[in-house]
Amino acid sequence: MALRGLAGSGPGSRGPLDQAGAADEEREAPAVVAAGDALEDVEEDEGRSRGLLRWDGFSAWLHCVCVVGFDLELGQAVEVIYPQHSKLTDKEKTNICYLSFPDSNSGCLGDTQFCFRFRQSSGRRVSLHCLLDQFEKDLPVYLKKDPAYFYGYVYFRQVRDKTLKRGYFQKSLVLISKLPYIHFFHTVLKQIAPEYFEKNEPYLEAACNDVDRWPAPMPGKTLHLPIMGVVMKVRIPTCHDKPGTTQIVQLTQQGDTHISVILPTVHEVDLFRCFCPVFLHSQMLWELVLLGEPLVVMAPSPSESSETVLALVNCISPLKYFSDFRPYFTIHDSEFKEYTTRTQAPPSVILGVTNPFFAKTLQHWPHIIRIGDLKPAGEIPKQVKVKKLKNLKTLDSKPGVYTSYKPYLNRDEEIMKQLQKGVQQKRPSEAQSVILRRYFLELTQSFIIPLERYVASLMPLQKSISPWKSPPQLRQFLPEEFMKTLEKTGPQLTSRIKGDWIGLYRHFLKSPNFDGWFKTRRKEMTQKLEALHLEALCEEDLLHWTQKHTEVETVDLVLKLKNKLLQADREHLPVKPDTMEKLRTHIDAIILALPEDLQGILLKTVMT
Repeated sequence: MALRGLAGSGPGSRGPLDQAGAADEEREAPAVVAAGDALEDVEEDEGRSRGLLRWDGFSAWLHCVCVVGFDLELGQAVEVIYPQHSKLTDKEKTNICYLSFPDSNSGCLGDTQFCFRFRQSSGRRVSLHCLLDQFEKDLPVYLKKDPAYFYGYVYFRQVRDKTLKRGYFQKSLVLISKLPYIHFFHTVLKQIAPEYFEKNEPYLEAACNDVDRWPAPMPGKTLHLPIMGVVMKVRIPTCHDKPGTTQIVQLTQQGDTHISVILPTVHEVDLFRCFCPVFLHSQMLWELVLLGEPLVVMAPSPSESSETVLALVNCISPLKYFSDFRPYFTIHDSEFKEYTTRTQAPPSVILGVTNPFFAKTLQHWPHIIRIGDLKPAGEIPKQVKVKKLKNLKTLDSKPGVYTSYKPYLNRDEEIMKQLQKGVQQKRPSEAQSVILRRYFLELTQSFIIPLERYVASLMPLQKSISPWKSPPQLRQFLPEEFMKTLEKTGPQLTSRIKGDWIGLYRHFLKSPNFDGWFKTRRKEMTQKLEALHLEALCEEDLLHWTQKHTEVETVDLVLKLKNKLLQADREHLPVKPDTMEKLRTHIDAIILALPEDLQGILLKTVMT
């Protein structure tokens, strides 16, 4: 609780802990810090030159850092929130408390890492970080922030300690963020959590000061992120990257002597390790995730449940999974009643659970994956079978996929043989993951390309865009019209997999994933039409037009053009920079051609 007493020093000033932390950092790793010093100074100066305030750099990556401990009278309790000015509602704190500790039956001794996701309290003011908004448009859709949810990245330690009444030391260091960069934040925790448990709050404040000096999480740029004497090198993907590729590896050939950790990915999990017990059914699970079916993962510990849920969500990439998913869900969660009620059909959500209570509470759910302990790389667990739901009585039931679902597509036996051969030859898990990820990617792309092709046909022809009329509307999406296109331009052009593709599409068109995907595409296409309309306006001789129209009509045109500029800026329309400049030149020329009294009024209007 020591940090709470320092709140008086305020977020805008560096208190004694900052100096202590900085001094501590210098003592701990002088050689590595010296190597990264120049880099850190450059990036800090860069941040300050962008006009960032204290903690703006930190807020671009994290909402806050929490320390959750166990109190004999209160149970789990948030001991520290840092920075002190970070705001969490009581409901959010309660969720963080319960989600930061494994269930008592998990028996997690030593250090455990996992991830959870929880709903932001309603009524909370959504903080719009304008700096981040401009980067958001360049991210792949599956890495964009969800304004309604936080992620919690946990490093939990439980060790025997005879000096404590319970006989155990139990504490979690938790990073709360809007960013779904699972691998990145788990790596950050691996760097700082073990030392934090030894050195406590001064070390934590020093680590947060380092994060505050990081450059913003800009997609496509190689970032060097120093933290407590270690420099991490990362690259956040962009929506322009070719799916299934990683570009950071190509950048590691140069001699980066100050780099300590290179991350090939910020968000991906070890796909094969998670799917390993069920890889024979991976295509069926892909269908269930694609269709947004209610799905429960029952696992022995939060690390297994969270990794498996995140792998499931990841398997339909580059499509975004639009329904809710909870990598680790407990009976104390604020949505527990909403998600376990029997008065209505189970919602479209993927839950990861460890408490045996859920085996009874969720036995009415249509699809349940029961997994055992995930084996370390190189060890292969026995393949589970698909079983009927009535056979699932308790969490002690044998591992298996409990469902009566009949897949629409025939299983790709070729990929299964390839993976099985890899198992027999003890192929590394990373290599197996590459094969599985490519397989899922090709499957998803084969499925989505016909939809993309049809939706592109809904776009009006460019010749129908007139500068003097509102931009034309997109044609309506007609399911039956789309189905007719599949005969000649369906997934059979790119996939060898046979089966009832038509049935799969019909089911998908009723799912939350289709709804979310189509809304995103419709918004992008509408913005493209607005951008084309702007370009058409710029090509016109607007000054010549005003000479043939009244002052009232000219003033109306200026105001409309000004609104177009504001819209292009606000909605990040895909407009070329010279188009915006041309439009501003048009507006200035039209205003200067008007009487002086009107010029003064319009110039003021344009400036505001």
